[in-house]
Amino acid sequence: MNDIGLKITNNSKHIAKTPEADVTKTPKEKAKLAKAAQDFESMLTSMMLKSMTKTTGGMFGEESFGGDYFDTIFETEIASYISENKSLGLADMIYKKVIGEDLDMNKITKELQESRPSEIKIESRIKTENNSSPISPSEGSINRLTKFDDIIDKASKSFNIDKNLIRSVILTESAANPKAISSANAKGLMQLIDSTAADMNVKNVWNPEDNIFGGTKYLSKMLKQFDGDLEKSLAGYNAGPGNVQKYDGVPPFEETKNYINRVKGYMKYWENEL
Repeated sequence: MNDIGLKITNNSKHIAKTPEADVTKTPKEKAKLAKAAQDFESMLTSMMLKSMTKTTGGMFGEESFGGDYFDTIFETEIASYISENKSLGLADMIYKKVIGEDLDMNKITKELQESRPSEIKIESRIKTENNSSPISPSEGSINRLTKFDDIIDKASKSFNIDKNLIRSVILTESAANPKAISSANAKGLMQLIDSTAADMNVKNVWNPEDNIFGGTKYLSKMLKQFDGDLEKSLAGYNAGPGNVQKYDGVPPFEETKNYINRVKGYMKYWENEL
């Protein structure tokens, strides 16, 4: 592909027709726009660098060993550095034109956090409480689980639940077998009993997407009910919230204790895999 030669004499000219400012954007939308504006500036800067070094055969010269490879790395890194340090100011101009205020990532991050207090609290509790030893899933269960990655990602975003927690519950409940059924008639990937499936509006418990969304919704309900306490929430998922309330904590059931340790062990495994 031919290099693109760029000649920019007036940076603001290229964004002069940006839509009028919209101050009704949510913190999440502001964060997405800020990231998009910075990515655009970084891309444009990279193209400018490529254009400027075109006559010399790149930063490392035409005859250098691996020059094309290192050119790409350095151009990307320098472009990203320039963008982050606001040397061109294009991201600022784009953001201000759309939102009507200066691009301040600290402010945007703070607004985003304040708009999602329950999610942050849950994630914080999960990370601080998970000090279990890792449990490695079998190769077969991992291979089955990866087939549902897209569904897990969507459920994670829909209910603000860590996707590694969803993965760990699925592995503990069914070893990622969508056709699993227990002696208590719990069904599918997240082992939903009929009453829970009905409460979570699950139309087809054997459908992986319906099952995962129903199970994640119920898990979210437990986390909210028990103020983000991971162990109590998992106990509620396994033994029912009534038993957690009855014993004012994790019930003294060996099955429930083993269940909690297994989920946390799988979560530790996923953390180490990142």
